[in-house]
Amino acid sequence: MAKRRADWGSLVAGLLFLGLAFAFVMRGTGDWEFNVLWVLPVLAAAVTAGLVGRALSRRPRRPGERTARFPEQ
Repeated sequence: MAKRRADWGSLVAGLLFLGLAFAFVMRGTGDWEFNVLWVLPVLAAAVTAGLVGRALSRRPRRPGERTARFPEQ
């Protein structure tokens, strides 16, 4: 089996989705009151943070370095 790197962006997106699902379930049961409009700024901030993190974590390409579109298996 090939060794693969962790996909941190997908992990963070999944955790954010689970957190929002939990918030909506708690709101539906009446145990927690909040305004749904707070979700939009939270999602915008999370997407922005993810894009900035992705841009900063990319390794710069060295001159003459080729990238493999389809790595050999």
